[in-house]
Amino acid sequence: MKTILYATDYSRNSAAALQLAHLLAKKFDSKLIVLHVFDVPISFASPVSLSYMNKEKKLFVENRAKLRAFCTEHLGDGCEGNNISFMVDEYGSVTEGILEKALKFNVDLIAVGTKGASRVKEFLLGSTTKGLVRKATCPVLAVPEMKKIGNLETLAYATDFEQADIIAIRKLVKIAKAFDARIKVVHITTQKEYAGDQQMEWFKEMLLQKVKYPKMEFDLLFSDDILNRLQTYLLDSDADLLTMLERKDGGFFQAVLQDDLVQKMEGKIDIPLLSYAITNL
Repeated sequence: MKTILYATDYSRNSAAALQLAHLLAKKFDSKLIVLHVFDVPISFASPVSLSYMNKEKKLFVENRAKLRAFCTEHLGDGCEGNNISFMVDEYGSVTEGILEKALKFNVDLIAVGTKGASRVKEFLLGSTTKGLVRKATCPVLAVPEMKKIGNLETLAYATDFEQADIIAIRKLVKIAKAFDARIKVVHITTQKEYAGDQQMEWFKEMLLQKVKYPKMEFDLLFSDDILNRLQTYLLDSDADLLTMLERKDGGFFQAVLQDDLVQKMEGKIDIPLLSYAITNL
């Protein structure tokens, strides 16, 4: 992991995402880009006017100072160094602005908070996270507001027995190794699903042939309420991170939830959610 991009709206809710992004950057000796994307208010003036350009320049100066102050508040001395850089940009779409920078700097991970500074920002950031997950060329880490970011000791991976899961778990192993963490691979199914135990054994055998990591465990659970059972499982296993695929074209999770599981989990759990899209594996 060479480059991590963290995007913020300056909200206190996004501080945990900054701290976790910084922790990952230190573990992997990665470059950390701290980004704020803003949109110039329509009321400013015409984009071709001198008044508009002066006000736009002022916004850039103000946001650079605000961004550094935000990082100093939540990272202390950790915000200094050659491996961290600060960037502000004007863009009509927050999502597209983040994606443009992610593509330009070939980032390996995008980190964002899951709540915004206001009700409007919460809605925008929810939409932003969803857009990032679906369009980003790298994994997206959504971090809820947390009291303290500690060591990642247990990483949970929710599988639907897909080939893409194996690729995602191989990437997750790199994070697990950096923290000496265990990986708990879990599949939750209803009693109606055909041969769930046989599928788990098949997947486990196939995975272990391609991914070598000694601290990997497998759990098969049965429940008619997939979402709530997953939440309970994360709590019981003391998971520090949940990882899953963003599935757009079916799969058992999709059939049960009739909606985007990643979006449903966002706001439902109090641990970070790392999402891999099949398109960026």
